[in-house]
Amino acid sequence: MVREKLSVYIITYNEEKKIRDCLESIKWADEIVVVDSYSTDATVEICREYTDKIFYAKFEGFGKLRNLAVSYTSYDWVLSLDADERVSEELKDEILSKLTTGPDADAYFIPRRSHFLGYWIRYSGWYPDYRQPQFFNKKKMKYEDEHLVHEGFKLNPGAKISFLKGHIIQFPFLTLDEFIKKMEKYSNLKAQQMFNERKKFTLIQLVIHPFICFIRMYIVKLGFLDGEVGFILALLYSYYTFIKYVRLWELYQFSVKQ
Repeated sequence: MVREKLSVYIITYNEEKKIRDCLESIKWADEIVVVDSYSTDATVEICREYTDKIFYAKFEGFGKLRNLAVSYTSYDWVLSLDADERVSEELKDEILSKLTTGPDADAYFIPRRSHFLGYWIRYSGWYPDYRQPQFFNKKKMKYEDEHLVHEGFKLNPGAKISFLKGHIIQFPFLTLDEFIKKMEKYSNLKAQQMFNERKKFTLIQLVIHPFICFIRMYIVKLGFLDGEVGFILALLYSYYTFIKYVRLWELYQFSVKQ
């Protein structure tokens, strides 16, 4: 039985500490496509050891960047992987099996196991962490271009969605400093996105939304079962939520002055 071929795309920016492990986990793929936003470290040099399909693009939002990356792929079936992610052996076998026997859906969510501050996070909304389908037929799905961050996706009418069992392994933040730096970037992007969508700002958002975020992660999502790290995560995301709305307020202040 002839299996369908698979393209894997990765978007990168200064990921020299993580990208090699990511690429090692997908050496079995038929094609690896990298879209880099002009890294200033050794990311691209490392990628060249695994693929010659490296493209460059200015960052203008994750949705637009992901659609661009998909456009560079050669095959219908695509696996989306971030530089901090690795494909487990179980997931590799499952994907190859689907491509051999014929996929029973057009897009698949993949569970993600994440490691943070020395612990595998089991709760806190971090597991299984289904954000968007990561294994899909590019003729049946695309990302929402207008989203700068936390990008959504659109399925063609009648397209079927399903779930895989094998895991993606993720090391999103190697240190607390890395978490804080990424939080700064994402809060800025999210605030800009809300501003572009003309989302209203109210003072109560600075009080209520961070509190709701903490309760959701620590209580509703059972973060307390992750021990001290679960408490730390809930606080960090509450702070992210607070900063996001402060930045939104700032954008409105500047727009009024102009």
